[in-house]
Amino acid sequence: MKRILIAMVATGLSVAACAQNDSTANEKVDTIKIGGMIIIKKHDHNSDSTHNDNEVIIDHHGRHNHRPSNLTTNWGILDIGFANYNDNTDYSSAAVQAIVPGASDKSALELRNGKSVNVNLWFFMQRLNLIQHVANLKYGIGLELNNYMYDQNLHFQEDPTKITPAITDLKKCKLAADYVTIPLMLNFNFTPDRDQGFGISAGVSAGYLYSSRFKTKDNEGGITKVHDSFGLEKFKLSYIGEVNLSFVTLYASYAFRDMWDNALDQQPFNFGLRFSHW
Repeated sequence: MKRILIAMVATGLSVAACAQNDSTANEKVDTIKIGGMIIIKKHDHNSDSTHNDNEVIIDHHGRHNHRPSNLTTNWGILDIGFANYNDNTDYSSAAVQAIVPGASDKSALELRNGKSVNVNLWFFMQRLNLIQHVANLKYGIGLELNNYMYDQNLHFQEDPTKITPAITDLKKCKLAADYVTIPLMLNFNFTPDRDQGFGISAGVSAGYLYSSRFKTKDNEGGITKVHDSFGLEKFKLSYIGEVNLSFVTLYASYAFRDMWDNALDQQPFNFGLRFSHW
């Protein structure tokens, strides 16, 4: 009886294996991968020519659920936004009057909203995993370029710095201050399994003024440009932050203290759009 049972089990297994082989032999599978999407097409050779037994399966799983690496690098990030400052200068003081003679209030150095721009070019930024890719350390290095366009026609005199009304009517009057800047942020990525996710970052940045100049353009197209520090502070420390809304990233910065190494008291801030892979 025992021998008969063993023989029956062996025969059943052989038949199942043959049936599986026949089924596989009659089925052809084509697989196409497009980015994170996988398309699987199955052909059944047992079907007759009167109807189609092809089966198509589209798998999006790989697109939305990838395992990020512990250290990722983003090259060539571009920021485009606006530059401005919070003016707390006491224009009635003798020290300020020595720099801006005759100025009665902050309107003397008021900026053109929408014309004063900030452009940042980050050579790279890296994101280092701290806790399950949700909490990360984010840092990099780049150039911070600020163009302060004045509403009044001004003339910047160098050594000693003095800001006076321009003699002729000007079409453009701006101060440019460019920094080499290193940002350091704590990043919270709320969707770590997605390429374009949602998150926030906050931290500080340290910048060094490597170039500054005053440029004017008159109504006839004549251009003057003077390179000088004009009393600008060499180092710039700022609070920084960003909000990642999937395909749109917003950034902002606000300096710890004023941008001048003299009696003027103007704290610069920037905000705008960041074009980044993450």
